[in-house]
Amino acid sequence: MKVYSGVEIRNLAVVGHNDTGKTTLVSQLLFNAGAITRLGRIDEGTTVTDFDTDEIDRKHSISAAIAFAEWKNTKINLIDTPGFGIFLMESKSAMRIADSAVVLVSGVTGVEVTTERVWKFADEYDLPRMVIVNKMDRERASFARTLESLQKKFGKNVVPIQIPIGEEKDFKGIIDLVAMKAHTYAADGSGKFEIADIPADLASEAAEWREKLIEKVAEGDDTLMERFFEQGGLSQEELLDGLNRETLHRQICPVLFTSASHNIGGHAVLDAFVALLPSPEEVKTIDGKNKKGEKLTFDRRPEAFPAALIFKTFSDPFSGRVSLFRVYSGTFKSDSTYWNASRDHEERIGKLQVLQGKQQMPIAELRAGDIGAVAKLKDVHTGDTISAKDHMFVLEHIAYPEAAISFAVEAKARGDEDKLGTAIARVIEEDPTIRFSRDERTKELLISGQGQLHVEIAVSKLKKKYGVDVILHPPKVPYRETITRAAEAHGRHKKQSGGHGQFADCKIIMEPLPRGAEFEFVDEIFGGSIPRQYIPAVEKGIQDARLKGFLAGYPVVDFRVRLKDGQYHDVDSSEMAFKIAGSMAFQQGMEQGRPTLLEPIMHVDINAPSEYVGDLMGDLTSRRGKMEGVEAEDDAQTLRARVPFSEMLTYGSTLRSITQGRGSFHMEYSHYEEVPRNLQEKIIAESKKAQAAQHAAH
Repeated sequence: MKVYSGVEIRNLAVVGHNDTGKTTLVSQLLFNAGAITRLGRIDEGTTVTDFDTDEIDRKHSISAAIAFAEWKNTKINLIDTPGFGIFLMESKSAMRIADSAVVLVSGVTGVEVTTERVWKFADEYDLPRMVIVNKMDRERASFARTLESLQKKFGKNVVPIQIPIGEEKDFKGIIDLVAMKAHTYAADGSGKFEIADIPADLASEAAEWREKLIEKVAEGDDTLMERFFEQGGLSQEELLDGLNRETLHRQICPVLFTSASHNIGGHAVLDAFVALLPSPEEVKTIDGKNKKGEKLTFDRRPEAFPAALIFKTFSDPFSGRVSLFRVYSGTFKSDSTYWNASRDHEERIGKLQVLQGKQQMPIAELRAGDIGAVAKLKDVHTGDTISAKDHMFVLEHIAYPEAAISFAVEAKARGDEDKLGTAIARVIEEDPTIRFSRDERTKELLISGQGQLHVEIAVSKLKKKYGVDVILHPPKVPYRETITRAAEAHGRHKKQSGGHGQFADCKIIMEPLPRGAEFEFVDEIFGGSIPRQYIPAVEKGIQDARLKGFLAGYPVVDFRVRLKDGQYHDVDSSEMAFKIAGSMAFQQGMEQGRPTLLEPIMHVDINAPSEYVGDLMGDLTSRRGKMEGVEAEDDAQTLRARVPFSEMLTYGSTLRSITQGRGSFHMEYSHYEEVPRNLQEKIIAESKKAQAAQHAAH
């Protein structure tokens, strides 16, 4: 296979809302470029970039995938990304290593939630972009309405460089406003088309749109503006050069029209990628840091020192773990040794590959600007930088968001418990937005993700790929118990039964402590009423009893025990007897100390468009939340509140429903507070019922 470099490469992240046809478009482009022999279909599971079994079953993309088309001596690397909000970090990761963004929009629905979010990512990375309006063959597809939607949301820089010939079932091609020619496509999906003069009934409309395009291009260049006024227009070459420059500088976002499923408009899209979108040599400089933390700039020449960023990892049944990387500097060669600058160790790289979906094609070397893959690296993870040992660089990768929802997880089969941790670690390698942890308060293993569907897909992978079947439960709320007033208590354990008896007596005072103080034990014994060797046993008895709880089986916290007095017997006293006496004193102290339940309160930040703030505040109030403030940020607002954890277990789906998928939230533990009395009775009753069921089962 040919080795490409620099100006011969285009790296495009194909992004947009779900169901806009991103995966079908990639298949269409690969077919038209001759990279595949058949136009893939999502409903048949035959597309190049949706090859995971979950993607085929669900008929939508779950993770980013790479394919490439060779067109007019240019290698076009296409990164197909998911459109569902819970998988958006896949899009962000792709855009981090791409040189431009291709934003897909449906000709029926126009700008949607994810369109706005990926546009913001493109702004974050200063990416030139192009909009492709797909599904122009569908019922209710509209050129005018879709363009209005785009310009209203993203500004007048969004400019068509084509207009469609027909709409809905009559859509049969496009008019190229640069060359002023009509491309009419065959109805059989073969992609064959004829180039001819513009039909008479569309000539005036095309002339009008071309005039608008020329004006927009000339705006950005004084020389072109002068020529425009002198000549009354621009030549095709001048227009193309100006369009290329303005696209690179993000002053124009070209709009094109297709029907990917009917293979209309594909060739013109490939032409536009090559002519208008930047090569790796044209985009802004990528910076890295050396070991001292000093900023250094990359040299993009193939002969420079090598540096590459690992931006994705996936597991292949035949090759094992496959690492995808973008070369930023120099040349990487097969069967060579490099340095993992992020983890400071040597890494042997075997056969380099380029990917066509899941198909791995060997290549001798990959030069600056290109994207490739390598299997079975020893200790390399997503986000690591591979470089030369004597020119170590660390490139910054994206920061992954906190998980939005957690579930308790347990292996279905007892023998799978040991395999569970290893299998989840593999899933996290493929998707770093999945989290796995142990809750020290409830002792549960938790799997966390961006939404319930996200976690369910991770669980599906555990079973299909790694043979570990698990059960999901909502996480337990880690309630706590405490006392609200001081109490004196007496624990006396006396048992006589042939031979040695058992005797221990202790008197304690239990006092409330501030929140977060946990437990304190103070020995105030004087005069030896309890011998020194038995005092730790009293504390141990109280500790064991407090962890089992009093009201509802939750640990008792935020109190102090002062051991004041007691009695012992020379023969019958023992550590065990004092341990029992300590637990008895604790039980009596709890009865008299007016016990109560505590619940964890979470600090919650919610980001959403301004129009939803009222509904969100109302919902938080219904969840016993206390508002702490609202901060404005562009056209969005951030609500800050403190909300009981028990009220936030299903918040992700509610937020999605209220904001139509345009909101996000983050929460972290803040403190414990007393549970309202009316709710305490319900929690205690449910706990006792669960304990009774557990005893019955045993």
